[in-house]
Amino acid sequence: MIDIKTQYAGLTLRNPLIVGSSGLTNNAERNKEFEKAGAGAIVLKSLFEEQIEMQSDILMQDSDYPEAADYIRGYVKANQINDYLELIQKTKELCTIPVIASINCYKSDAWIEFARQIELAGADALELNVFFLETNLTYNSENMRDLYVSIIRKVKETVSIPVMIKMSKMVGNIPAVAHTLTVNGADGIVLFNRFYQPDIDINNMQIVSGNVFSNHSDLSDTLRWTAIVSGKIPGISIASSTGVHDWEDVIKCLLAGADAIQMCSAVYTHGAEIISQVLTCIEEWMHQAHYQSLDQFKGKLNYANISNPAMYERSQFMKYFSNRD
Repeated sequence: MIDIKTQYAGLTLRNPLIVGSSGLTNNAERNKEFEKAGAGAIVLKSLFEEQIEMQSDILMQDSDYPEAADYIRGYVKANQINDYLELIQKTKELCTIPVIASINCYKSDAWIEFARQIELAGADALELNVFFLETNLTYNSENMRDLYVSIIRKVKETVSIPVMIKMSKMVGNIPAVAHTLTVNGADGIVLFNRFYQPDIDINNMQIVSGNVFSNHSDLSDTLRWTAIVSGKIPGISIASSTGVHDWEDVIKCLLAGADAIQMCSAVYTHGAEIISQVLTCIEEWMHQAHYQSLDQFKGKLNYANISNPAMYERSQFMKYFSNRD
């Protein structure tokens, strides 16, 4: 009998398919539908630190009393947090699969107390989506790494549930940062987060939003770094994210060394039924390949397990394409 259970960041999942954090997971009843469709876990929609600050600033613009600023900030934050804790509780009441809370933050001390509240509300784990676009010319990748480390240390001192870091591709040396995070307490790494994509409207001469969904071409970087990080850091727990759109993409991520795979854009496009379709195809592929469990092929094609690991390195680009017209 084929077994597709997996261990990810200290969690036991019935299968490696996770519905990633998005507006889709901001509703407990809909989360139950994802469970019925077969999802192995759910990451709730992120609570954004910047969004709370922005809402506070908007309210304060309408206030004639500057001294009310602290009250307004406190009210907005408390209201947002209470709504989020209620989402955790309702989803846990309806679902039996792991429920992973998500915080999008950029200050090392802003969410320490909230992390504890998340645990008390019943979340099975916490995903920290830590990144902001830094344009300061004196800010470097070491500053970003230190921010990651500061946050993971303080949160791990506060909670006992697994804590994952959702990394950006723009942190510099990705394997080194991933290793530093695991050494400092991260139970898992998510590769990668996806942020707002700007575009330019040349007719109206303004900045507009680009495509909010990922596509198949985004998978290449996800595969490369999943394979390199899993090959260079034995025992690290990775969830691949961004560019995963079908069952073949999921298999590729597993072969590269992922313990779990987050899908989001594909669920937006095709609905919850894509989950059961992907799982069925994975089991059919495993049957044809004579695999009984994921462990039999997980990481089989990562950086450490192939004869020519340089295939994952960008330096190969000129070798393979320099003779093309």
